[in-house]
Amino acid sequence: MLRRIDRIQLAVPDAGAASRGWIDLLGAEPAGEDRIGGLAARRHRLRVGTGWVELLVPDGSGPVADAVAARGAHLYAAGAATPDLAALEVHLEDKGVSPLNEGGQLHLDMGDTGIEGLRVVVSEDEALPAVGGIDFFYEATLLSDDTRGVTRALNALFGLDDRNYTEIVSDVFGYRGTLTLFEKDQLHRLEVIEPTVAGTTMDRYFRKFGQSLYMAFAETSDINLIQERAEAAGAGFTVDRPDDRPAHLPSDQLWLHPKWLGGMMLGLSRPSMAWAWSGNPDRVEAVA
Repeated sequence: MLRRIDRIQLAVPDAGAASRGWIDLLGAEPAGEDRIGGLAARRHRLRVGTGWVELLVPDGSGPVADAVAARGAHLYAAGAATPDLAALEVHLEDKGVSPLNEGGQLHLDMGDTGIEGLRVVVSEDEALPAVGGIDFFYEATLLSDDTRGVTRALNALFGLDDRNYTEIVSDVFGYRGTLTLFEKDQLHRLEVIEPTVAGTTMDRYFRKFGQSLYMAFAETSDINLIQERAEAAGAGFTVDRPDDRPAHLPSDQLWLHPKWLGGMMLGLSRPSMAWAWSGNPDRVEAVA
């Protein structure tokens, strides 16, 4: 009942500071603000790619204020789109789950998902033109040492089909787990992974925060331009690029560090590159 990753929500103390990197590095455009009373937060919206970044700023006692007090600015909820929000709400109610319905969204907290560290905000799917430097979001990552248990819980909660899933193992970055692809032949998914190498950035994060949302990923046709903007701004980034690739051709991957994006690391991959680790490496287009 989920179609795609269409947004991410960040809990932040200051929307202006958190939005700066999204605007300057990725060309995001401010798209208004409102209030989500059930979260006791102002929602500042940015359009980027075919989706959204939503910055939640506490304006009273509530879950967002608690989250910011505990962790500062960070990735608060994974955002998914469904073709029929009303039908999904009925599906969840049949399972005894009654999430907050406000602002045109279902806001599932950890009590609703039944998964420690995982909040999900679900919106009605809408076709929007791409804005800025990314094409679309396709992944949010949950760190867990119970990847099988989490994926079973996701199947039960959202009616996902594990025949679409693919296992993922990275010796380079030191993790393993599952990509819960929502639909066949589409990249959109929650990534549920466990760090396997001590001392990596991911492992340190997991040891500090436990089972929790870690980062998101997007596809971009402007990966080199984004790197140039990051370099000019003095923003932290990590790049994955073959040593022998000519400078005018795109890198394979780029990670923008959390300090510059409201407390969340964002991974970027060139078009089609994500299929290399998503079950269909033959779909990766050659760089030429």
